[in-house]
Amino acid sequence: MYQQMIFVNLAVSDVEASKKFFTGLGYTINPQFTTDDCACVVISDTIVAMLLGTERYRDFTTKEIADSKKTSEVLLCLSAESRAQVDEVVDKAVAAGGTAGRTQDYGTMYGRSFDDLDGHTWEIMWMDPAQAEG
Repeated sequence: MYQQMIFVNLAVSDVEASKKFFTGLGYTINPQFTTDDCACVVISDTIVAMLLGTERYRDFTTKEIADSKKTSEVLLCLSAESRAQVDEVVDKAVAAGGTAGRTQDYGTMYGRSFDDLDGHTWEIMWMDPAQAEG
């Protein structure tokens, strides 16, 4: 079966700082699609974040670019294998300069969020596999 991919494109103010932030979380940069004004962050085999410097981002839209430190344009949610992995990823993000967000604990579902250096909100979520099946 074809594995569809998602490429999340985000405007960032400092590409180099953003690369350092995301590699600090354990993700890799694909140099084939990375230049001075954009970085290709590989999150998984099917998820890629394209971090585009503001001027490069303008090449793809005629709309005003949201100031993600003041407004919310998207909530990005990634799954985790365990509650511990949720905490690990968010703690790494905060240590790398991100801002801790909300924690939501429903017993069978646990999530925390953080804002990256540009204010984009990332949620890391774990769901009890037994609950997901039934």
